[in-house]
Amino acid sequence: MAQSILAVRESRPTMKKAKSGKSRSTAKASVAPKDVDEYMASVPEPARTTLSKMRATIRSAVPAGATEVISYRMPAFRHNGVLVWFAAFSDHCSLFPTAAIIEKFKNELKPFSTSKGTIQFPTNKSLPTALIKKLVKARVAQNESKKRR
Repeated sequence: MAQSILAVRESRPTMKKAKSGKSRSTAKASVAPKDVDEYMASVPEPARTTLSKMRATIRSAVPAGATEVISYRMPAFRHNGVLVWFAAFSDHCSLFPTAAIIEKFKNELKPFSTSKGTIQFPTNKSLPTALIKKLVKARVAQNESKKRR
């Protein structure tokens, strides 16, 4: 009896997973990066240049005591909790400032593709650094107000 069950199992066709339509990060996903520099090194051009500009812009807007971390396999800045995440994809770089910040700035974000918690910046266009600074500073203020409660 055991042989016949085994024979049936072996004769069944295996099912392949369907590919999702979601875009994948350009950073190599096989091993989680240990730090932001390692993540950045794994990103191919032109996304690396765009992501480097985004990183510098975010760094200029966060408090001096903020630290860079890897969270959910993505680079992030932390100060009293995670402020923002950022990541590179095949044709864009994304900023993840939380849904509340995206909602607050929805009119200024109309030229960009957004979802509930993500803003996509195409790698073939100049990065809106002033807007990114404004989003990050709003996120810092949001985190600070939660801390005081």
